[in-house]
Amino acid sequence: MKSQEYIKIEDRFGAHNYHPLDVVISKGKGVWVYDVEGKKYLDCLSAYSALNQGHVHPAILKAMVDQAKKVTLTSRAFRNDQLPLFYKELADMTGYEMSIPMNSGAEAVETALKLARKWGYAVKGIERYKAEIIVANGNFHGRTISIISFSSEQFYKNDFGPFTPGFVNVAYGDAAAIEKAITPNTAAVMLEPIQGEGGVLIPPAGYLKQVAEICKKNNVLLVADEIQTGLGRTGKLFACDHEGVRPDMVIIGKALSGGFLPISAVLADQPIMGLFQPGEHGSTFGGSALAAAVGRAALKVIRDEHLVENSAKMGDYFMSKLRGIQSPHIKEIRGKGLLIGVELKPEAGGARRFCEALMQKQILAKETHENVIRFAPPCIIDQKTIDWAMVRITEVLQMK
Repeated sequence: MKSQEYIKIEDRFGAHNYHPLDVVISKGKGVWVYDVEGKKYLDCLSAYSALNQGHVHPAILKAMVDQAKKVTLTSRAFRNDQLPLFYKELADMTGYEMSIPMNSGAEAVETALKLARKWGYAVKGIERYKAEIIVANGNFHGRTISIISFSSEQFYKNDFGPFTPGFVNVAYGDAAAIEKAITPNTAAVMLEPIQGEGGVLIPPAGYLKQVAEICKKNNVLLVADEIQTGLGRTGKLFACDHEGVRPDMVIIGKALSGGFLPISAVLADQPIMGLFQPGEHGSTFGGSALAAAVGRAALKVIRDEHLVENSAKMGDYFMSKLRGIQSPHIKEIRGKGLLIGVELKPEAGGARRFCEALMQKQILAKETHENVIRFAPPCIIDQKTIDWAMVRITEVLQMK
């Protein structure tokens, strides 16, 4: 079938909860994808940073196939021989003593919220059901009812109430606002170190460090949502590492599987993670033998292929090239590592038309928050490929 036939079927039978570019991908390898007509494209979105290791990485594929031939799912009613090793390798890489595996990023966020509330009651002594969690305006932590309850984007909330109480919103990047919002009922502050969906928004230098100090002073947990920014995307293992901040909890997902399965996890030390008791929280597929084997391979690729270092080096190079473009449309270029946002001026006519033009030139990027083009290629990208892309990106950003 041709692309337009696939698009017609999808539009007829699928829910219209996304606005994808009209490219129908049938194959991927490394940083490249191919549509059903065989046309080749550079993937500059990486499935919202789930493909840090690139498409169909052979080592992760082998781990998945090998494990699938043995056992895929035992549920957590029994143990399997992959999950203990996944736990240990996560601890070795991240420095956190314990973890709890889930599937989607939103599930991991919900898990962290539950754990933060439990800590508030069991350790801090907050009155039962009075715990509050401080979050930032512009956040994107997922799509569940509880998570959209503290979104500041009204579109995400329309027609989905009533909402879950217990959350306090403050301005992003304003440490003083967090300190002012803390009360005796505050259990945690949850932040994205960079707001990816918010438009690749980077807080002022020192913000995370200030927030960590405020949390420590007030006996409040700091929870970092590193689902999009973690595992090498920003040129450090975690984006919080840029300021030497070690949150009490870290939420990871996306690249934890290299794009093969939905795998997520919450990381914490024993005094926090040890609060969960049998039966209080769980997931049928979370921690499956198949997911654990894939996760182990995904972590090994990040380490052995030096993806953190490559992201830092190639990110600096990519941004330097973008900043050299002379275009009346560009308002600002910002980013860390290979998470880059090109914000366009309002009069440029929106980022969507530029993304559609990039697609015609074999580059797949996506608009976010109307006026921002997000560039986030796999962390395996090299300088030669960036140079190839820059010729086309320059042409598009200089169009009328």
